[in-house]
Amino acid sequence: MALKTTRWDASEFLDSDESIAAYLNAAFEEGDPGLIAASIGHVAKAKGMSQIARETGLSRENLYRALGDGGNPELSTMTKVMRALGMRIQIAPAKPTRRKRVAA
Repeated sequence: MALKTTRWDASEFLDSDESIAAYLNAAFEEGDPGLIAASIGHVAKAKGMSQIARETGLSRENLYRALGDGGNPELSTMTKVMRALGMRIQIAPAKPTRRKRVAA
């Protein structure tokens, strides 16, 4: 008997703000721009691409193209979409820095 598989769709599991934030944080931690864009696209799909299009003023087609495989969205597109998703990008130091003591 052959093994039957189905395509996994991340957007089916992004059902809370906490799971969405964790998913996007993991994508940003990886640092791959394509993965980040695709992950934002998965979240937009989970929330409803038509709704995100209305809130951002961008067309659904442009959102799918920018946030899909091989997409390369502009920063302005990503910030509009993140705002429409109710998320924000927060900046933190990559690793803690130690203060140098100054001799008196």
